[in-house]
Amino acid sequence: MTPWVSTERFIYYSTLYTSMENVTTIQISTSLKNKLEGLKDFTRETYENVISKLIDIVAEDNMELTAKTKRDIEESRKQIKAGKFATLEQVKKELDLA
Repeated sequence: MTPWVSTERFIYYSTLYTSMENVTTIQISTSLKNKLEGLKDFTRETYENVISKLIDIVAEDNMELTAKTKRDIEESRKQIKAGKFATLEQVKKELDLA
């Protein structure tokens, strides 16, 4: 190592290079950038983290329902159509919460 390069500086640039080697740039509109900015949990949160959270939410929403869950939903719909349900107010009254 040359004498004018400190070990700390070398480690910093090595880390920076290593962490940046799989990075790309994308173009987005200013309005989309502003929307992403509004979704940050904290000021210095990266857009990568914001986008990653959004992708995770979408992936969860698109998960296929199991056969049992589909049967349970259908059974619940049948019970509702047959009038076999209670309103929130009825449940509160029954539990003396009203």
